[in-house]
Amino acid sequence: MPIFQYEAMDAQGQEVKGVTDELANEEEAQQTIRAMGYFVTKITVKKARKGTAEKKKDGGRKKSFALGGVGGKLLTTFTRQLSILQDAGLPILRSLRILEGQQKGGALKNALIDVCDEIEAGATLSEAMAKCPKAFDRLYVNMIKAGEAGGALEVILRRLAEFQEKSQALKRKVIGAMIYPVMVVTVAVGIVTGIMYFIVPAFIKIFTDFEAELPPITLLLVGMSSFVGNYWYTLPLFPVVFGLCIKLLRKFQAGRAGWDQFIIKMPVFGQIIEKNIVARTTRTLGTLVSSGVPILEALNITKETCGNYIFENMYGKIYDAIREGESIARPMKEHSRPRFNPITLILWFIFVPIIGPLFYLMKVNQRIVDDLVVNMVDVGEETGELDTMLYKVADTYDEMVAVLTESLTKLIEPLLIVVLGGAVGFIVVALFMPLIGLIETLA
Repeated sequence: MPIFQYEAMDAQGQEVKGVTDELANEEEAQQTIRAMGYFVTKITVKKARKGTAEKKKDGGRKKSFALGGVGGKLLTTFTRQLSILQDAGLPILRSLRILEGQQKGGALKNALIDVCDEIEAGATLSEAMAKCPKAFDRLYVNMIKAGEAGGALEVILRRLAEFQEKSQALKRKVIGAMIYPVMVVTVAVGIVTGIMYFIVPAFIKIFTDFEAELPPITLLLVGMSSFVGNYWYTLPLFPVVFGLCIKLLRKFQAGRAGWDQFIIKMPVFGQIIEKNIVARTTRTLGTLVSSGVPILEALNITKETCGNYIFENMYGKIYDAIREGESIARPMKEHSRPRFNPITLILWFIFVPIIGPLFYLMKVNQRIVDDLVVNMVDVGEETGELDTMLYKVADTYDEMVAVLTESLTKLIEPLLIVVLGGAVGFIVVALFMPLIGLIETLA
């Protein structure tokens, strides 16, 4: 059992130091010290028997195997809980130990074990978190660093938790709106594939037995049915191959720029993605500025969290302009107009021949940040309330994304009905045209 070394204050406010007998845990040690009439200010383990140390190492603090990073929802919950514990006045190491004990095995628990070990070795919280990039990104680490420098870690944690909660709420809205159309399309593809595999071959056998002459539309259906019947196992590979091709394209800077510009120029979907990025980046920048992070570092972090090359390029230009002594608003307006990209034009021609390239050429000079954002940033810089204005921009664009997402859901429903009706109509016409001719011949 360990021995605890403590620092405390007696009833007269005098500092008292001492050690306890061997006790089971820290809570028991605190109870023992309080029973002596002291108020505990610091308590550490001085000595532990070998058996106890090995048990602790192999027991509750044992790392588990984990792949990938920490999910946004889990990290948001952890941040909110840590901010509550800090508001309550608990030491940071004890707060982290409590939260570590609550976590199930995984990447976050492993990261918290490492963070606690680093802090015990003398590192600050931000330095310890910086060594766990899979759990805590640069945005997280720099905000913690700013909170430590300003002596307001609990305030920064509260802001960080609010930022993460709003980001997660917006993400849930978008994902929730996409569930219905994705489920409908998946079921529809399954039904059509079943018709092609089971129903159409039965009709083809009838037509073959009666040597019926097949019109071109039926021959097209026969070819599609034969492909599905012979190569049905390749159907799930199409989305996988498509995803790999896009991933390979985005490995190159020119390809990434072309694909990201293609995405944000899409009708409706592109607007949602674009406004979502504006909302996320302005909220990130506002949170960093309000937390005391230097503006150049804040812009660099915001650039890295964009997730879109066009916005990364814009924030990079703003970063360079501020280094030259300029404000944010002017370079934001100047560099928010993407340049023509031939790869984007090729992608439009592949996905939507003829109409797609014309649509892109009409939209290529449309700015990704409108005058509302530029003017509010300009006012924020003039009044010294840049963070407040950035928060207002983020809230405004969050509402726009919610409205567009709801509109998209209402638009997709009739569009899916038309597409599915067209597919079923094609199959019915292709099957019944030769069938009617066969019936007439037999009559």
